[in-house]
Amino acid sequence: MQLGSDILPIQNRLAERDLPKLPTIMYQRWEELLFLHWAFDPRIIAKVLPPGLRVDTFDGMAWIGIVPFSMRNVRPRFLPPVPGLSNFPELNLRTYVVDKHGRPGVWFYSLDTPKRLPNWIARTFFHLNYRLARIQIEDKGSLRSYRSELWMGTDWDTPQEYEWKRVGETFNAEPGSLDFFLAERYRLFAYNKKKTQLMSGQVHHEPYPLQQVNLECYSKRLFALNGLSKPGNSPVSLLASAGVDIQISPMIGVD
Repeated sequence: MQLGSDILPIQNRLAERDLPKLPTIMYQRWEELLFLHWAFDPRIIAKVLPPGLRVDTFDGMAWIGIVPFSMRNVRPRFLPPVPGLSNFPELNLRTYVVDKHGRPGVWFYSLDTPKRLPNWIARTFFHLNYRLARIQIEDKGSLRSYRSELWMGTDWDTPQEYEWKRVGETFNAEPGSLDFFLAERYRLFAYNKKKTQLMSGQVHHEPYPLQQVNLECYSKRLFALNGLSKPGNSPVSLLASAGVDIQISPMIGVD
């Protein structure tokens, strides 16, 4: 069991903002993101991580986040967006990790979308746990209403509902803060089970323009759907963002 450390040099985290050396293979835009985070015992997270990763911690705690948002204009580098395939919502459950090279990133428990083909591509080529869900989004003025139902193989699961409003002035996370620890993530990890290989990929974007949140309702169902105990408290951190443009680099094996 490997645990991370609060003393990962800030230079390691800031370096992840740099434009990746690998070429961009895909473009997309992430819009109307809600970040809900809870603190967890790092030992709980460490039990399920693949070889080569350790828990990244802040104030001695691991963090798990629920993030609903919309993906727009998803396209490969040399192709335009495809009507019916390039715009869709996503709901993910994630935690934060460090690899043996001291590079911080995201480990996804699950990523739920309503698109079968993009899900298959992401599962096959990016080795990420994409799942089929029925998702509806409704904007009621400045209030965003988000409803997701996971496909369980024979029927749809209990609805998960989120309603929130971005409020206040936009800001960038201050290096060294909890907001920075949670939001400033430019690397993702996945595990190729067939090759028993840890994979890493980078995403490049401007720092999130963050705002505070008025949270009307939320669900903790996603924890149970990933075999985790539901936290007994409300989210410790609530953030939202109007969105950022994304460049994605290829997934490669971690040496």
